[in-house]
Amino acid sequence: MVARRKVAVVGVALSDCGRVDDATPYALHAQAARRALADAGLDRSLVDGFASAGLGTLAPVEVAEYLGLRPTWVDSTSVGGSTWEVMAAHAADAIAAGHARAVLLVYGSTARADVRTGRRTGTLSFGTRGPMQFEVPYGHTLIAKYAMAARRHMIEYGTTIEQLAEVAVQARANAALNPEAMFRTPITVDEVLSGPVIADPFTKLHCCVRSDGGAAVLLVAQEYVRDCRTSPVWVLGSGESVSHAAMSEWPDFTVSPAAVSGRLAFERAGVRPSEIDFAELYDAFTYMTLVTLEDLGFCGKGEGGAFVEKGRLRVEGGAFPVNTDGGGLSAQHPGMRGLFLLVEAVRQLRGECGERQVRRGDGSLPRLAVASGTGGWFCSSGTVVLGAG
Repeated sequence: MVARRKVAVVGVALSDCGRVDDATPYALHAQAARRALADAGLDRSLVDGFASAGLGTLAPVEVAEYLGLRPTWVDSTSVGGSTWEVMAAHAADAIAAGHARAVLLVYGSTARADVRTGRRTGTLSFGTRGPMQFEVPYGHTLIAKYAMAARRHMIEYGTTIEQLAEVAVQARANAALNPEAMFRTPITVDEVLSGPVIADPFTKLHCCVRSDGGAAVLLVAQEYVRDCRTSPVWVLGSGESVSHAAMSEWPDFTVSPAAVSGRLAFERAGVRPSEIDFAELYDAFTYMTLVTLEDLGFCGKGEGGAFVEKGRLRVEGGAFPVNTDGGGLSAQHPGMRGLFLLVEAVRQLRGECGERQVRRGDGSLPRLAVASGTGGWFCSSGTVVLGAG
């Protein structure tokens, strides 16, 4: 029996992101992977674990082969945007148990370029079999499902469209500090509200951008940390949860599975939400940020609208910075964005974020962060608590 080991994130990287017209998804995977290994200062020969989803017929076999890896531990869990937090949890458990020494998580997508060149359409279909056969005939799309949930929260708790718009405004304010963000020009609440309606109550700026891009994260056992060029960021605790596939089976549109994954992650990390310095949350739509803040315990149920007001989520002057890179609403969103949350959280904890660097009240670097991904239409959630080395 191998004693359980501590697990650290030692390498993170993004591929080229935003508008990338001349690369394949495989190339973006490889670019992000090479950069993450270089960030850690480790050779790929150490990597014996690999996790990937969303590309190839035999994911992650095809991607591992493309990268020249022959892993003895693999994970191809695919639960939408929460995939990467769930994979990080699985990888940490495998390393802690001695089943792997170094696990590489990689993602890459040309979602924007594929639509631009006609290789795919802008409509995302989840099929018409199984539970979906009872909903597809009614024609409600992915965004419509999120919009319905947002409207329910507004009815139940008095949340206003202006409060939801504040999420987009503050995400853009953070993106303005990020030279890698796709959109950096500040916006106002009025500009969010006056945009074209996509699905009531969401206008265009309530919705994430469509981009190309990739990301990679390298996790290792504690004995390899001394060989790295970076400061370790420790995986302190994690949780995962699934809720529903059919909207008709969702008990409460105002509660996401983050209510479960967050509780588990905080319990396992031995920390309270009040101790967290900043959060990276999945934000395909503004409502996702608001309800995830509630479900992770940063405010009470129904209090999310008031919580996001007065610039609270901003890096500059905000009481609780959220989506410090600009999030999916402004920085980048190439499909399943969960891995980007982990990259940004690690960079912030290592103090590498320049203008957008989060600081505690005394000016010191942050010590604790949470990354929480959401999949489907609040169908799944993965939450990871990270601590600075």
